[in-house]
Amino acid sequence: MLEKFRQAKQAEIEALQKLAAAGRAAGALPEPLSIARPSLGQALRDRGPGAVIAEYKRASPSKGLINAGWLPEQAASGYAKAGAAALSVLTEQTYFQGRLEYLDAMTGPGLPLLRKDFLLHPLQVRQSAATPASAVLLIARMLTLDELATMLAACAEFGLEAVVEVFDRADLDRVRHAEVRHAGARIIQVNNRDLDTLTTNLGLSLELISRKSASEVWISASGMQTARDMARMRDAGFDGLLMGARLMQEPDPGAALAGLLEEMRGA
Repeated sequence: MLEKFRQAKQAEIEALQKLAAAGRAAGALPEPLSIARPSLGQALRDRGPGAVIAEYKRASPSKGLINAGWLPEQAASGYAKAGAAALSVLTEQTYFQGRLEYLDAMTGPGLPLLRKDFLLHPLQVRQSAATPASAVLLIARMLTLDELATMLAACAEFGLEAVVEVFDRADLDRVRHAEVRHAGARIIQVNNRDLDTLTTNLGLSLELISRKSASEVWISASGMQTARDMARMRDAGFDGLLMGARLMQEPDPGAALAGLLEEMRGA
């Protein structure tokens, strides 16, 4: 699965390399924005444990088209009104029908924006810095230790937070490697999805959370279907809960989130 996503990003990376080679000529890479970016990590600390990162995801490889009628502007306002602490924005086009422009469209409420995509090259981090994103997703399994350290350094250079995603204990061990730890892997996201079967198991989050350190912010992603699931992750110590398809499959994802949050508070 991840190899498919890697191949889908090669044309984008090559296009960015050509733009970078053009220097300041017409059509070159846009300049990073000089803006104050709200901190994703701080938002989760302030609103957590159990703060929700609500995701705008129009489609997925397993479900196909999910909710094309809900526009990014509607998602931003609806999720913010419901009580989301931050927004995750799918920008990958081939499999998720995302667009980089959705980040600009979702700035209205002023919540931190996570660019969720398959980032493999520092130029993609620079590209992200030309948007209002506060953070970018880095999937540990798709990068060597050197590459991950380089990507983390690029995030620091351009003022973006990095959300480093792991799928199992082996991934987390790699993130714990001194080379990566020193580069600043401070926000850890545990993805509960098995990449071979596409099934989810919340037990993975419950297993790995014991390795959280006080200096880190942790997010549990995928597989939470009910307020009870959300409460389990909150009570286990997860600062953030990333929810995507569960919300997007509803006619009004914002209203669905509001209902789940209200129920979770009583759980």
